[in-house]
Amino acid sequence: MTVLISCNGQHQKAFNDKTALAQSTAIGHRIPEIGKNIRCIFQDSKNNYWYGSDGDGVYRYDGKNLVLFTDKDGLCHNQVLSIQEDQLGNIWFGTGNGISRFDGHTFTTFTKQSNSNIDQGWTIGADDLWFAAENGVYRYDGHVLNYLQFPNANDSGRSNAINPYDIYCVYKDRKGNIWFGTESKGVCRYDGKSFTWFTEKGLGSAAVRSIFEDKDGNFWFGHSGFGLFRYDGKNLANFTKENGPGNADFVNALKDKTVSVLAINDDEDGNMWIGTYDTGLWRYDGQKTTGYTIKDGLPGNAFFAIYKDKKGELWFGSGEGVFKFNGQYFSKFEIAS
Repeated sequence: MTVLISCNGQHQKAFNDKTALAQSTAIGHRIPEIGKNIRCIFQDSKNNYWYGSDGDGVYRYDGKNLVLFTDKDGLCHNQVLSIQEDQLGNIWFGTGNGISRFDGHTFTTFTKQSNSNIDQGWTIGADDLWFAAENGVYRYDGHVLNYLQFPNANDSGRSNAINPYDIYCVYKDRKGNIWFGTESKGVCRYDGKSFTWFTEKGLGSAAVRSIFEDKDGNFWFGHSGFGLFRYDGKNLANFTKENGPGNADFVNALKDKTVSVLAINDDEDGNMWIGTYDTGLWRYDGQKTTGYTIKDGLPGNAFFAIYKDKKGELWFGSGEGVFKFNGQYFSKFEIAS
């Protein structure tokens, strides 16, 4: 672990409304069902649900109608990796090629080509939005979208277009710290003044794709290959390997294979839910892990997103669409006709 790296004088770029690329008015089109490969889920302040896909655009469900928005409507890219809302009610999309903002009528796209240098350094504001980027992150402060590069990112030894500082996930904890999951530099925590890096126990060997803080203040990291890690504020453990959840199905599923954890969340009872790329869903109650896979009725074993809405209900984004769990079984979410 490396602690207290100064963040002054790092590279940054700003994208503002004057240099943003305004797109055509978004109209979208109504469709009867949500497609496959759902990467992210979000409920906005108006209680619309948004479902970001891996290549088909983003879906909006208002309780009656399902509308699909794509690059033909002004979305900058059809691979939608994250969805957030700002204080004005605009919806922001982090995509595979840039960032788009939707005001309810029009998409505005921010790209690397629309930028200017600024003197501001790394900082944290209460209402900031953060997005994954190459070599660093984007931060929207309510006025300007800034590109911020990590310290030493230029000295990363980049090869084959893969940079160890590339970001896969961003998470804000209850204290306001920002956490970043990287390509192969483990997990970075930024407190507004300094960076702390977590790389032990193999955490820095491959991409960290999900971060979550549980009700007790423990942090969970989903790793591409080594499964699940837990940090209790003092010690980092490879939970999958060292704490073996003690469930025969879980152990058998992990035998002779690596596990990529893509999503982590908890339910209203404090159970942890873990979504993986090829071993289905897992629920951990603090003592026992229960697995749900194809043999339990799921149509596939790849789960990319787990989202808890305002009612505390869990939504699961998977390779086969969107699912919900009623406590006993899973059902595919379908729009009532």
